[in-house]
Amino acid sequence: MPSVLIADDNQQIASILEEYAKKEGLTTKIASNGLEAVELFAKFKPDLLLLDVMMPKMDGFEVCREIRKTSNVPIIMITARGEDFERIMGLDIGADDYIVKPFSPAEVMARVRAVLRRISHAEGQKCQVFSFDNLNINLDDYLVQVDQQAVSLTKKEIEILWTLATSKGKVFSRDHLLNSVWGYDYFGDSRTVDSHIKRLRAKLDRFEHPHWEISTIWGVGYKFEEVKNEA
Repeated sequence: MPSVLIADDNQQIASILEEYAKKEGLTTKIASNGLEAVELFAKFKPDLLLLDVMMPKMDGFEVCREIRKTSNVPIIMITARGEDFERIMGLDIGADDYIVKPFSPAEVMARVRAVLRRISHAEGQKCQVFSFDNLNINLDDYLVQVDQQAVSLTKKEIEILWTLATSKGKVFSRDHLLNSVWGYDYFGDSRTVDSHIKRLRAKLDRFEHPHWEISTIWGVGYKFEEVKNEA
């Protein structure tokens, strides 16, 4: 039975989410502050984390950073903050999705179902390893290497790179990437794809890769492309 850790200092909200999660057949644990969230995460090892941002002792951003040091478990951040830069920061430090209060518990559960479906699909696939030139992607272990040097990427950045690289030369529209990586139930917009691609390129460009690149197809989207240098 999938499990979810609900981290929110608002007891009423945590109870509502727990009630809805149990209706989905999920095992639940509740943390009432950030420090407790980190401790319960290590002990409980949930399949997914619903994480409030404004919590005592450690805020949600700190909790997300701490958990991402050791785990790629999906994290959905829930917050009263709705500014773009805060949402982007949450995604940038490794959150998989971002919901702004006030929210519908049913919508939260729809996103939870979408994430859990992606986990189930990924677990059902075998030996997800891709290599091209000096690039190696291991989706089983969520590891990316260029010239055998590890590249520090977030879960979503790895999934985007995997999607593009394993279909080398194919152009993906922003909506296609959004649906492939975030799922059809995701309510974000195409700017999410653009911001992830920008950060992904910046991290990859720290390494030499003269024979491949992620190209922008203006007005359409992105593709992983082999670069053929002229003699």
